[in-house]
Amino acid sequence: MNNGIEDKNSRLISGRVNALAPSGIRKFFDLLNSIEGVISLGIGEPDYTTPWHIREAAIYSMEKGMTMYTSNAGIPEVRQELSRYIKNHYGLEYDWKSELLITVGVSEALDLVMRALLNPGDEVILPDPCYVSYPACISLAGGIPVSIPTYEANNFEISASDIEARITPKTKAIMLGYPANPTGAVMPRQKLEKIAEVACKHDLLMIVDEIYSRLIYGIEHTCFAALPGMQERTVLLNGFSKCFAMTGWRVGYAAASKSIIAAMNKIHQYTIMCASTMGQMAALEAMKSGEKDVIEMVEDYNRRRLVMVNGLRNIGLSCFEPKGAFYAFPSIKSTGMSCEEFAEKL
Repeated sequence: MNNGIEDKNSRLISGRVNALAPSGIRKFFDLLNSIEGVISLGIGEPDYTTPWHIREAAIYSMEKGMTMYTSNAGIPEVRQELSRYIKNHYGLEYDWKSELLITVGVSEALDLVMRALLNPGDEVILPDPCYVSYPACISLAGGIPVSIPTYEANNFEISASDIEARITPKTKAIMLGYPANPTGAVMPRQKLEKIAEVACKHDLLMIVDEIYSRLIYGIEHTCFAALPGMQERTVLLNGFSKCFAMTGWRVGYAAASKSIIAAMNKIHQYTIMCASTMGQMAALEAMKSGEKDVIEMVEDYNRRRLVMVNGLRNIGLSCFEPKGAFYAFPSIKSTGMSCEEFAEKL
């Protein structure tokens, strides 16, 4: 379009957007798409196809003519089933009418909650490394991400004492994502309880991304909102992309108190309107009849997890053993290369 002429419109881009670094994950994802015969290990996506009965439910909904907008918050039947699903798996009760919001993946839910809650300069404490969208969404909402480094030596777990040491009068919330992307770390219940105590002591909100909660190996997942007294103080983000192999369907959800969901929905209705109708119907089928699929995929992920970790160790790389999700996070210190150099050579 510009035929080599400088794009003068670049001066119009907001400072907030210019300050954001491009996603490194997407950089390599695009690079790999341009090269034949390369296996992508860079993006959090199952290699399974969405189970047929879930796809079929979406097809059937379209054949019935369900191709129009839904309620902003999501199809009532989907939210009702979601309320039952959350109770069955996490022991929590949410009012489907006012405490649940169906979103375009967890990514939209993350963006919504940050914009709904943060004023300029509000701080959100979060672990590092973490999913790349966490600090980006905080910054785009005008907030300030306050990262706390975690290390293999402590199982990539963030501690209550480290969090408390970073709290200032501007701190608004604590953001956690466990099982963790990109480490596969899982926080034990006792440590989460300590963090809950800190949140209560300093009157902070918890924002938790538990998209990998069903992909866990040999231990139990603790839902943060299910800790004593934490449901009202927690915004629970989750979805269907990972455990049901539905990344392209873009269906997630937020569960929180009525006032927070109403605020998120206010933004949602002006920017997205609603999650796709057929995607919601696919999610409905997944919740109703997809448990067998989850169990089978988790068994296979566990087998692959052991193969990958042992393989990395056998070639001389130190590798933390992930307890959740589908990531391996090896240390490349012994190679003497930077992360970017290693990824490009790989």
